[in-house]
Amino acid sequence: MLFLDVFNHIFPPRFLQRFLAIAPDHDMCRRSRNVRLLWDVEARFRLMDEFGDYRQVISLGSPPIETFAEPGVSPEVARVANDGMAELAARHPDRFPGFLAALPMNNPDAALAELDRAVRALGARGVQIYSNADGKPLDLPEFHPLLDWLHAADVPIFLHPARDARYSDYLAEQKSKYEIWWTFGWPYDTSTAMARLVFSGAFDRWPDLKIVTHHLGGIVPYLAGRVGHGWDQLGKRTSEEDYGALLKSMKKRPIDYFHMFYGDTALFGSLAATRCGLDFFGVDRVLFASDTPFEPEPGTYIRETIQVLHQLGLPREDLAKITHENAQRLLRLGDDSD
Repeated sequence: MLFLDVFNHIFPPRFLQRFLAIAPDHDMCRRSRNVRLLWDVEARFRLMDEFGDYRQVISLGSPPIETFAEPGVSPEVARVANDGMAELAARHPDRFPGFLAALPMNNPDAALAELDRAVRALGARGVQIYSNADGKPLDLPEFHPLLDWLHAADVPIFLHPARDARYSDYLAEQKSKYEIWWTFGWPYDTSTAMARLVFSGAFDRWPDLKIVTHHLGGIVPYLAGRVGHGWDQLGKRTSEEDYGALLKSMKKRPIDYFHMFYGDTALFGSLAATRCGLDFFGVDRVLFASDTPFEPEPGTYIRETIQVLHQLGLPREDLAKITHENAQRLLRLGDDSD
């Protein structure tokens, strides 16, 4: 059976050079030197060979371009990244059947132009957008043209969390400790972005918008009761804003909008979390992903995620939807799986 990995990360050579030149002291710059599979394609292929019919839809690794490149520079960095991923996909279509475009989200006009170029000229199958644009929520009007374009073109968004140690855990502190910003912060940030899109009316304005949430919807599936009955009472806890009127204006229950998102299986081998997310989104809205190569040992996340999927005991037709068919449909990739 084909395993089509939709959320894994890479640094094309020229992009890595630009990143190192612009932000040599960035934490990820230091880390990337030690994550060989980010930039060594041959080593990546050797690992991929261990998993049989396994392919990757590649996307840029963290951090978001807009967090280390100023608005006047970020469009050029995004172009270099997209050119590099397009070249890899063209050169190795049996390994990389597609890529997700990277955008300079601190320059919305340039981001829209680069999105159009990446999809129409380079063949990007989707776009990776982070859960905030260097601290800005995605529901701001300045990002509406992007969402208009994506909705009209039926190009899916792959929503990646973005948070770092600057987001403190307590008001009395200046930064997050013990990497709490990553372990708990990333799922929270994903869920916050989902909520902002829901309550800003994104799915009423763009009803066919397709958004794949990394790590199977953050904390939303686990908190389905609070998202459901809790937000059915929106406004009862707030006196300074009329959220009750907002709730009445919504065409669906809040939780019904959350069910319109998709999720991926990049949960680092957690069977319980995968069951929870699959129960929330349903078999037609979950896609296989590993988050490689950010793992303790090369191949750990791929191997354990595949094991988890087999442990679910799904019918073969449902398993096939998760491993490759949902991705093929969403990304418009050919079916040569079995």
